[in-house]
Amino acid sequence: MKEFPEFMKNPVNRIKQSSQYTKDIEGFVYDGKDGSQIAFWTCFEDRNSNEHFHDFDEYLVCVYGQYNVHINGNTVILKPGDELLIPAGVPHRGNCIAGTRTIHAFGGKRAERETD
Repeated sequence: MKEFPEFMKNPVNRIKQSSQYTKDIEGFVYDGKDGSQIAFWTCFEDRNSNEHFHDFDEYLVCVYGQYNVHINGNTVILKPGDELLIPAGVPHRGNCIAGTRTIHAFGGKRAERETD
């Protein structure tokens, strides 16, 4: 598959346009009752994210393409099927190639919807 299924891209779950969603990346978010979130992102162009950290754990899996995570002085290259757990409080940044799709699970609230 080269895209997430349509039911996962319902416009009411689209991530608000900000540093998390711009013209070159599209995301959709779903909330857990416990305050956790799962987000699905598609990068349409090569993209870099700035170094940041979260107050909660982040789990990510590369579905398609390649996502590189720079963490603890190392670069972890994620290809389809590869996964990574980023502990709370650990600074990290990433970059991906155009067409990359990733799924991220957050132990807290990371993203807001356009409709929030």
